Amino acid sequence: MIKKKEPVDFDLRLQKARDVNNRLAEIRNDGLPKGGKARAMRISTELIVAVVVGGGIGFFLDNWLDTRPWFLLGFLLLGNIAGIWNIFRLINGQSYKIGFKHVKNTRTNKIT
Repeated sequence: MIKKKEPVDFDLRLQKARDVNNRLAEIRNDGLPKGGKARAMRISTELIVAVVVGGGIGFFLDNWLDTRPWFLLGFLLLGNIAGIWNIFRLINGQSYKIGFKHVKNTRTNKIT
């Protein structure tokens, strides 16, 4: 026997949908602080750390393999690319999540 669903009040369904959306927004928080100075510090730190780590790896490999300056230049370039990629992901609300789903629209403050 098939049971018919009783009609659900529209306001109740709307409130449930908003609650789910709010919970998803909390889960998908990108971790960036709301203040401008804090955001600038986080973004600049991402770039600087990526370049320093890339340069350090390149410097170590150059000294170990005696191939100066090729690994240093290559890993500095990779560090720059990684730093810019991290900044791109932070600005677009991706943070350290895998993939490109659920991007937060900064104009409407909605997650799509």
